[in-house]
Amino acid sequence: MAELEQRGERTPAPTAWEYASAPESREIVKLEERYGLFVGGEFIAPRSDEYYTTINPATEEPLAELPQAGPEDVAFAVEAARDAFANGWSAAAPAERAKYLYRIARILQERSREFAVLESLNGGKPIRESRDVDLPLAAAHFFYYAGWADKLEYAFPHRRPQPLGVAGQIIPWNFPLLMLAWKIAPALAAGNTVVLKPAETTPLTALLFCDVLRQAELPPGVVNIVTGDGATGAALVKSDVDKIAFTGSTEVGKAIQRELAGTGKKLTLELGGKAANIIFDDCALDQAVEGIVNGIYFNQGHVCCAGSRLLVQESIYEPLIEKLKRRLKTLRVGDPLDKNTDLGAINSRQQLEKIEELVAAGKEEGAEIYQPPCRLPEKGYWFVPTVFTNVAQSYRIAQEEIFGPVLSVLTFRTPDEAVEKANNTPYGLSAGVWTEKGSRILWMAQRLEAGVIWANTYNRFDPASPFGGYKESGFGREGGRHGLEPYLEFAEVSGG
Repeated sequence: MAELEQRGERTPAPTAWEYASAPESREIVKLEERYGLFVGGEFIAPRSDEYYTTINPATEEPLAELPQAGPEDVAFAVEAARDAFANGWSAAAPAERAKYLYRIARILQERSREFAVLESLNGGKPIRESRDVDLPLAAAHFFYYAGWADKLEYAFPHRRPQPLGVAGQIIPWNFPLLMLAWKIAPALAAGNTVVLKPAETTPLTALLFCDVLRQAELPPGVVNIVTGDGATGAALVKSDVDKIAFTGSTEVGKAIQRELAGTGKKLTLELGGKAANIIFDDCALDQAVEGIVNGIYFNQGHVCCAGSRLLVQESIYEPLIEKLKRRLKTLRVGDPLDKNTDLGAINSRQQLEKIEELVAAGKEEGAEIYQPPCRLPEKGYWFVPTVFTNVAQSYRIAQEEIFGPVLSVLTFRTPDEAVEKANNTPYGLSAGVWTEKGSRILWMAQRLEAGVIWANTYNRFDPASPFGGYKESGFGREGGRHGLEPYLEFAEVSGG
């Protein structure tokens, strides 16, 4: 029931709302006790004979045992992909490849509820986000690249596009299925075969995706999935692949780049970020507050392009912070499978400890912390949505990627100062600008060192729009026509 406040003779106004739980059923998901490696169109036992356990981060409950693929397992998967590439897939008619991508997209739509529940179960993100964001976007990417599969000569005129061969792909734990779609869809559309390694903590939707491939009757070996920790990823980087696509931390991205230097293998990297969300005094303030919340607390802040630095024009600083704190009090932290939940569980104990360490550093350096009253579950990995004010640019919380629900607030007076502060970071993945002036949006976009810039919105994605960064946020683009190019090589066509 809502608590009511009597205001004179008027109808009582609600001051707080309590939501009844609305849990999504787990019954739609059927898990195996132990999984194998998906190689050559079937699940096989790992030659390493090693396994590890993946858990539900909201309860710490074990979910399944997964293979720890060793170098021999990875080499076998690459060999299967190479055979599939040479024996039919690369020579298949582009329209035939498109049919498989369309099938995969439709099956993902048909099984979207099953995938959404498993994504939240294994990753900790709220079911609303898995259901309304991750699954529709994943299916949309397959639909989009199915459309390009037989039009590559139009995408790249006066150049003869050819597939590279075998693509090794390593994806992170924050958007497991969506990152799989970002990687696999353009690779297959371009005529390549794939060996993909999902994140160690969130492999289950990738393994369920193998059943989608079976339903779609994709030829064996075109997509192979190997599970394991960083050692498996390192083995994939060193294996006989023609390209590596990696999404993850900047530190690991640098190590991969050093490993591949001089090998001739193609590489794309989508790495960390420390995005500035810039609020001008002429913005729609309430709309901006919603954009701030979406920018940093979406997926518990486990987003590489999260708006983790809030730059507020001084003249509106106080009213904006007041509105933001009031909004934070309404956020619901809890069971990821509850449809009312706004913030789910932190993905792992290791990530929770990193968040806690950086938040402690922010306090020690002198920033002022605000956390709304919040009762956290006793089991699992949780963190209260947090705002730091009185933050200096030199503070670690303003420089390092926290990858959690923690916002650092800084101020500025002029657009030039906003640009200078926004660009004062080694990263360059994304940014947000909030203002009613279109000319100011364009002026800022020309000067911000970021691959993606949102205007009066945040965290909006579309398969047709390329995504990627500058500086230590990586290189290469995923999405759009640009996302096809890293999976192709070109021969120039001489004009008559």
